[in-house]
Amino acid sequence: MFNNIDELREIIAQIELQINKAKAIFNEFGIETPNYSSDFLSKAKSLGSETMQGNTKIIEGVFDGSQMIGPDGKRYSIPANYCSKSKLVEGDILKLTIKSDGSFVYKQIAPIERKRIKGVLSKDFASGEFTILAEGRQYKVIKASVTYFRGEDGDEVIALVPKDGESVYCAVENIINVTNNNMDLKIDDSLDYEI
Repeated sequence: MFNNIDELREIIAQIELQINKAKAIFNEFGIETPNYSSDFLSKAKSLGSETMQGNTKIIEGVFDGSQMIGPDGKRYSIPANYCSKSKLVEGDILKLTIKSDGSFVYKQIAPIERKRIKGVLSKDFASGEFTILAEGRQYKVIKASVTYFRGEDGDEVIALVPKDGESVYCAVENIINVTNNNMDLKIDDSLDYEI
């Protein structure tokens, strides 16, 4: 096991070295590299709160694309199904209620302004993870939102991102399944459609 720890330390050192090289290249071109995690922490400190109501703890924080950051910098895991069903976008303000029995209840209380983008779903077959390629960028996506729509590599995606600024993650609003160049749309028969 000791060798594995040394190997992990070496891998982390190499990754940090590569990140620093990439930042240096950005600096050569006069491009500032964003620090998303510190932006979310700053927003959480200024907008978030933490209170007690009897035995219930209530925390307001900021969604960073996969977790909620509280005003004290702590990270709180959010069920992937909640993130995808609520179509959470980086920067949304959430309220977490931690009940006396230890259960977590999330509520989206202040969504940020969003914009829709159209992209293509891409799957890394080695890891099984999905990304969305849209507007010349690659966005991370929560896997549960892709599996809910039965998305596959190459499908067209309508996604949500913050209206202002850049983001690492996007939320899936809908997926148009494309199979053998035929579009496979789910149509609700109870609605009238004009063609």
